[in-house]
Amino acid sequence: MSKSEHHFMTHKNSRWHELKYVLKVLTEFIRGFRVLHFVGPCATVFGSARLQEGTVFYEQARKIGVMLANMGFTVMTGGGGGIMEAANRGAKEAGGLSVGCNIILPHEQAPNPYLDKVVEFDFFFVRKVLLSKYSYCFIVMPGGFGTLDEMFEAITLIQTRKMSPFPIVLFGREFYQKLYEQLVAMEKAGTISAEDLSLFLITDSLEEAQQHIHKNAVEAFGLNNYKHLTPWRLLLEKRVNRIKNNDLKQ
Repeated sequence: MSKSEHHFMTHKNSRWHELKYVLKVLTEFIRGFRVLHFVGPCATVFGSARLQEGTVFYEQARKIGVMLANMGFTVMTGGGGGIMEAANRGAKEAGGLSVGCNIILPHEQAPNPYLDKVVEFDFFFVRKVLLSKYSYCFIVMPGGFGTLDEMFEAITLIQTRKMSPFPIVLFGREFYQKLYEQLVAMEKAGTISAEDLSLFLITDSLEEAQQHIHKNAVEAFGLNNYKHLTPWRLLLEKRVNRIKNNDLKQ
């Protein structure tokens, strides 16, 4: 959390200080809009930064990045390491477009080297909005508090119809089994509806995930006929271009 965000969340501030904070938030939103407006239909992959290369889930996320790129999606992540890096890496290996929304943290979460474009943010909530705004599907790999926060926000937005019913795929059946049991218990207690359990798919199968995304995103939202927006030179807007693979850090 940035110093200004920490101060905002824990202190009463002057009107002038609050105005400066709002303007900084507005600036971050506009900067994100200017870049991500032209990246095409995105698929966002959530997951832990702690699961590094060589782990099963890293390799699965890499394959998912390949799959999504081959389906025509721009692969979007939080821009960091671990699962995020793996998904971006897979997208690049498939010749797809790869973007990241990186959060600036005190311990300096560095953007991974497999990004065609990275937008950096001070504010977690701005980043979360942009990770959702341009995406037509969400892949939730194993992760920690941040991953669950992003997952449940997407589910809540769809449940409350604040967002279209985009497909959400939880990848890792064994990892998410206890969580699913808790959700079933919530349904039995009446705190969620039975229909809410159908807002996501839990699977270990790339083929099942692909079919689910194709049916509920590509076909449902007509992405095969997606019209890419044209940047306006007058506003100094630019397309995000793919970097050549040999330009990437090895």
